[in-house]
Amino acid sequence: MGELNKVATQDIFSKAYNFTKADEVKEAGLYPYFKPLEATDGTIVEIEGHEVIMAGSNNYLGLTNDPRTIEAAQAALTKYGTGCTGSRYLNGTLDIHLELEDKLAEYMGKEGCVLFSTGYQTNEGSIQTIAGRNDIIFSDRDNHACIVVGTLCSNAKTVRYKHNDMGQLRKFLESADPEAGKIIITDGVFSMSGTLAKIPELVSMAKEFGARLYLDDAHAVGVVGGGKGSAAVFGLTDQVDLISGTFSKSFASLGGFLVGERPVIEYIRHHSPAHIFSASMPPANVATVLKALEILQEEPWRVARLEEISIYMRTELEKLGFNVWSSESPIIPVVIGDIMKCFQFWKDLFEEGVYANAVIPPAVPQGQSLIRTSYMASHTDDHLDRILEAFRKVGLKHGIIDHNGHSA
Repeated sequence: MGELNKVATQDIFSKAYNFTKADEVKEAGLYPYFKPLEATDGTIVEIEGHEVIMAGSNNYLGLTNDPRTIEAAQAALTKYGTGCTGSRYLNGTLDIHLELEDKLAEYMGKEGCVLFSTGYQTNEGSIQTIAGRNDIIFSDRDNHACIVVGTLCSNAKTVRYKHNDMGQLRKFLESADPEAGKIIITDGVFSMSGTLAKIPELVSMAKEFGARLYLDDAHAVGVVGGGKGSAAVFGLTDQVDLISGTFSKSFASLGGFLVGERPVIEYIRHHSPAHIFSASMPPANVATVLKALEILQEEPWRVARLEEISIYMRTELEKLGFNVWSSESPIIPVVIGDIMKCFQFWKDLFEEGVYANAVIPPAVPQGQSLIRTSYMASHTDDHLDRILEAFRKVGLKHGIIDHNGHSA
């Protein structure tokens, strides 16, 4: 199979054979991706034999290693086994799936809820189901990849507006076909910048132009708005039509959900290919989420602690002279700029005992490569100060900051 028939003029694998960048970065000793964790307690992880502070996880509430979530998962394994072996539509619905849907709908203040097997599938599968050929989707340019794929699969006309640019969105809405179905889709908390969507303005424009509003709250539920998400920050949950979320972050598991009006949720439940043709969430995952939701409601200090940490780290990183964009959440980017300098910064940070995430284009704009940090309610003050000291040392070494607390 290594050689193709001479008739072929272009090998479809050529793009793969010509991809050498990863190997080049590996040879330079700077490759920051696919690092296997050999042990973890949540805040401290072991990678390549080194113990480092985890400052790049989305385990916002610190529940992945909580004895209660582990015990709940183990009990579900004993009762239900390891998997459902089918889709929710046929043989893959357990009583705990229904229980979780009911409890999430109630928690989020909506009539109905449908579960998906991953957060990615939630947006991809819901968007392509609810928007069709005669509809228009208005999508923020910084939306997550799963939203982008959902819009492409939908066959709807998609108009992408500049990130959080309400003026441009208004112009697009004003010029749109007044007879077309319209939906505005945005991240509630943006995964790279940590900024919040301008939800009051979005709600107002959706009403003015007869559009529906869809929020992806993957990085918002369990994080902001007292844990109830980005719309709750502004007291506008009842004004948002659809809210999606994931279980792979605050809920310490895997899967996703969508909440909204019952008729809309039931339509998506019965028509979404991602729901109908994908195996359902395994029992242990469902049980973990149920327990995490219970803990979230019973221990509000976790969300309060997360906010306290976020404010502290943003403030202190800015004092050191780092550019953290306009973060408003536990996601705090530290802008480095050049791609290779970003990789070198990541490696030096790792050697100082801190693990974060190197993010490069196209995930961020050209020239804006960054170290994405994210924090957990379980981080101690000592963890935070050690992270700051590591950033100070590495920032000075690479000339990103100076000794006077300014960006270089």
